[in-house]
Amino acid sequence: MSTRQPNILWVCSDQQRRDTLGCYGNEFVRSPNLDRLADNAAVFDHAYVQSPICTPSRASFLTGRYPRTTRCRQNGQNIPEEEVLVTKLLADAGYVCGIAGKLHLSPCHPDVCRGPERRIDDGYAVFRWSQAPGHTGCKNHHYREWLETRGGEIKKEQHPLSKWVEVGRPVEKHQTTWCCEEAMDFIRDRNDDGKPWLFSVNMFDPHHSFNPPEEYLARYVDMLDEIPLPDYVEGELNNKSPYQLVDHNGAYNGVSGFPYDEMSETDHRMVRVAYWAMCDLIDAQVGRIIDLLQETGQLDNTIVIFTSDHGEMIGDNGIYLKGPYFYDALVRVPLIVSWPGKIKAQRIPALVEMVDLAPALLEFAGLPVHPGMQGRSLHPILTGEADAAHHRDDVYSEYYNAMPFHRDPTAQTTMVRTETHKLVVDHAHDTGELYDLVADPGEHSNLWDDPGSLELKADMLVRLSHCMARIVDPLPERIAPW
Repeated sequence: MSTRQPNILWVCSDQQRRDTLGCYGNEFVRSPNLDRLADNAAVFDHAYVQSPICTPSRASFLTGRYPRTTRCRQNGQNIPEEEVLVTKLLADAGYVCGIAGKLHLSPCHPDVCRGPERRIDDGYAVFRWSQAPGHTGCKNHHYREWLETRGGEIKKEQHPLSKWVEVGRPVEKHQTTWCCEEAMDFIRDRNDDGKPWLFSVNMFDPHHSFNPPEEYLARYVDMLDEIPLPDYVEGELNNKSPYQLVDHNGAYNGVSGFPYDEMSETDHRMVRVAYWAMCDLIDAQVGRIIDLLQETGQLDNTIVIFTSDHGEMIGDNGIYLKGPYFYDALVRVPLIVSWPGKIKAQRIPALVEMVDLAPALLEFAGLPVHPGMQGRSLHPILTGEADAAHHRDDVYSEYYNAMPFHRDPTAQTTMVRTETHKLVVDHAHDTGELYDLVADPGEHSNLWDDPGSLELKADMLVRLSHCMARIVDPLPERIAPW
């Protein structure tokens, strides 16, 4: 086996919850490639993002720092110039780094961004940018340029069974396909140059809108009656944060929400299977990259990572999309890490945070961990040197006005989760949620005001305060005793 630094293929989908893969127990989806990868990989059962929203989550796991530390707390913010991405550290050490798809560390709204998003010194030598696939009029939107070479846009149509689902672009014109083909071109170019590489495959799917290729949706439609309805208990939102009831009623983004009670059972099932179909396409295209790594002899010296920036409610707990709440459907993501012969194939039950990944990558590359990183490296668990049953006592996530759609007052919410319980504080409304995850894994019964849970609530509030204290920025470093 080669002794040079490992290559890194980092696949990060957008808004893909953990239970969208066969290896995580979904019996309906088709994910043979990622399931096969998982057979010989470290598969994390409890990996948590540090924010349920794109930009703060991505800035967090790319820097190994928390959203409040990076000051990149919101969609639509610019990541500060002085923040250091793990890709920059790898590039400085000789890696050739590339990306295709979404980075989203700066504003990407078409009213502001008329070309590739503003960048800091991120280390990416190859930057093939595409935010939302439907954005038109942006300069150097590389997916849109590629699409024109394939005959241009096609008209998307509402599916006849539900107005909440569209029939999307065919596979050969899809943004997921483009992202993966860009990765394959990069890998072919790197095969003989002797330099280690990192490539970020950042497709937009399965982010809404829910619009998979027709052929990926068709098989689900044929078994629609077998698809489970969302996991929702009527009335469960009555004693939870008001933001959740707003989104339940479809007021998300003012115009583009999903009013739960106005949707039929067919609507609910169609959105769910459209979402799964988008995940199935991701699996098929990622499988092509893995096959190419095998064909070019690079797989044995490549760390392959599959994860997502956060999840998606798809109707569970009466909510669609995402927002200032922290259900496991939204903050618990798939995390599969493979390196044949180097990373131990195992199922990992330990609680981990996505900030823990960047320092581990530096260690695998033989590089020092940056002093600003706050994550607890996964390297010992991945190599089998540490117990996979325990990594953290708890995990922490935060939302600070991360999207502009929840106002009067703006949303400020935080979460701490242990193996058995979860506490969420809605700081804007002086209320919160408390769940017994053993008795109530679906997080339906809020114990915040339960007289019998006062001691537990107090303990969890103290734990949350400890989390907030420990994530104070370690920079700038102390250089003298005083």
